[in-house]
Amino acid sequence: MSSQGSNAQNMNTPFPRDLVGYGATPPNPKWPGNARLAVQFVVNIEEGAEYTPADGDPQAEKGLAEVPGGRLPAGHRDLAFESMYEYGSRVGIWRLLRLFRDRGVPWTAFACAVALERNPMIAEFIRDNAIDVVCHGWRWEEPFRLSEEEERERIARSVESLKRTVGRAPEGWYCRYGASENTRRLLVEHGGFLYDSDSYNDEVPFWVTVLGKEHLVVPYAFSTNDSRFSGGGMVTGEQYFTMLREAFDYLYEEGKVSPRMMSIGLHARITGHPMRAHGLRRFLDYVLAHESVWICTRSEIAHHWHRHHRRTACL
Repeated sequence: MSSQGSNAQNMNTPFPRDLVGYGATPPNPKWPGNARLAVQFVVNIEEGAEYTPADGDPQAEKGLAEVPGGRLPAGHRDLAFESMYEYGSRVGIWRLLRLFRDRGVPWTAFACAVALERNPMIAEFIRDNAIDVVCHGWRWEEPFRLSEEEERERIARSVESLKRTVGRAPEGWYCRYGASENTRRLLVEHGGFLYDSDSYNDEVPFWVTVLGKEHLVVPYAFSTNDSRFSGGGMVTGEQYFTMLREAFDYLYEEGKVSPRMMSIGLHARITGHPMRAHGLRRFLDYVLAHESVWICTRSEIAHHWHRHHRRTACL
């Protein structure tokens, strides 16, 4: 028997994962107005913060655009790929924001600090309209590639940057793809964060204990994220609308007895294109036609959980 298999069977060895969570009896979130579902829209603002030799990276960005990257040799800028990202910050973002503005729908910005430094117009819009901000890192980089000290410095640098560009510190944190084993501890060590969203394992918030303190996790979702376009799983706005509607319908029905939250992740360089924005527009109007739905920001969810569910901890 391998040592790995032997360790897996040693039930006395602490296992650093919670596979149980709330189990069969999740708490009733008691959303405002007794809503059956909390619906939350995220716009990821990453353009200008992605990997590029222009910033000294060994290779260009490869993912989450119209076509896969990685076509050029290491060390070369992929100008075509960069321009696909630029579409998001130049055009797509404003299309999405018009959709939200015209319907009075609140949203959360998952913003890389560098992306806002390089696009003061978006930063000004966020600041002037008091948009909810989650820090999406200093740049759009994988934290597991950083040393603990480098990651600690990035967190501090990101917070100070957002204070300058949008006028306030972020209440939440979300890494690119996944946190390192140090991230959550470093966030608590830094202080000032109401929650993080570096988890995909639930449909309601939960507590964890970090450095002896209660820390809130507001889970995110890839199943209802527009990143599914980049993998070729979807092509049309109609498919996107159908995917979101089916998830909404199921959760809305389930919410009669067990209210949950639904996170919709957007990228301006993806859903900001007309055919996909068409699908998002249909979904927004579909949700707004339903009663007992709380359309909110992620910070509103976190504040609600801090006020009403302080002791419902999954440790």
